[in-house]
Amino acid sequence: MVKAKAFILHKRFVGEPKASDLKLVEEDLPPLKDGEFLAEAVYLSVDPYMRAYADRLPLGNTFIGIQVALITESKHPKYQVGKHVVGSFGWRTHTISNGVSVAGDVPILILPDLGELPVSLGVGILGMPGNTAYFGFLEICKPKAGETVVVTGAAGAVGSHVGQIAKIKGCKVIGIAGSDEKNKWLKEELNFDHVINYKTQDVEAELKKAAPDGVDCYFDNVGGEISTIILNQMNLFGRVSVCGAISGYNNRNIKAGVVQFPLVFRQLKMEGFMVLRWTDRWMEGILQNLAWIKQGKLKYRETITVGFDKMFNAFVDMLRGVNQGKAVVKI
Repeated sequence: MVKAKAFILHKRFVGEPKASDLKLVEEDLPPLKDGEFLAEAVYLSVDPYMRAYADRLPLGNTFIGIQVALITESKHPKYQVGKHVVGSFGWRTHTISNGVSVAGDVPILILPDLGELPVSLGVGILGMPGNTAYFGFLEICKPKAGETVVVTGAAGAVGSHVGQIAKIKGCKVIGIAGSDEKNKWLKEELNFDHVINYKTQDVEAELKKAAPDGVDCYFDNVGGEISTIILNQMNLFGRVSVCGAISGYNNRNIKAGVVQFPLVFRQLKMEGFMVLRWTDRWMEGILQNLAWIKQGKLKYRETITVGFDKMFNAFVDMLRGVNQGKAVVKI
C-alpha cells in the first residue's frame, strides 16, 4: 500500500500566508483500478495564482498546484510506467489518476520528449506558465514589429517569457522588476531593451525616458499604482493583457488610480484572461516554446527548492519575489 503525503488547506489566508494555514497529512492510497495509474511527484510548481485561488478552495482540500510526476504503476493503456505526466494534482507526493482532468484544470498530459532539457520545464516554460505567456501575450496584445512593450513582474516565470516573445516578434521591450540583480539578468541575458527597478527608481520618470514615444502593449502581472502609471503613458489604441495582480493578493485594500481616464482617452483595449481559455490549443504553445528554446531564441531560469517539506517556504518566497524565473520544488 502506498502512503501519500499532502498539504491541505487548514485555515483561510489572511494577508501573507502562514505555515499554520496548511497542514501536512498522510493517507493510504487504495489499489489501482482498471483505467488508472499511480504518479509520484518529481517537481512541483509554486505560482502567484495559488494565493488568489486559495480563497475559493474548500478547507480540508489538498492545496492546489501543478506537478511533473513519474508514472510508477499503471492499469491505463495510454499512461505507461516510466513516463512523466504533468497535471493539477496539487501539493501531494503520490496521486492516483484516470487521466481525465477536473473541469477548470489544465489537461493531464504525457510530457513530450525534451531531449537533454530538464523535465521540470513541464511546470514552467513548457507548461502552464509558458502557455500563459504565449497565448496571453500574443492573442490579446497582438504585437507588431517596432512596437514598444512593457512587462511588469518581468523577472518571473511568465514575465521573463513574455519579454522574450516580444523580442522574437521584433518589439522594443521594457521590463519592470524589483532588484538590480533581476534587471541585470533581463538586460544582459534576455536582451530586454530597458529595465526599471520599481523599488529604487521613479517608474513614471524612467518610463518616459525609456519610451519617449509611448507604450503600445502592456502585459500586466502586478496591478496597483505601477499599472496606472503605465496606462497613462500608452499610445492610442494600445492593448493591455491583464495576467494577474500580485501587488494586491495579500492586501485587497491597495488602492490604484482611476484607470478609466486612460482607457477612454487613449482608446485602449484592456482584457483579463485565464490561460485555460486555450486548452484546445495547449500543445501548440508547448511545442512552439520548445522550438524557440532549441533555436536559442528563448532562455529560462529556475529557482529550485529541494524537499517536499519546503513547499510552503518556496511558496512564500515566490510571493515575496525572491525567485528569478520559475519557482520549482524538487522532491
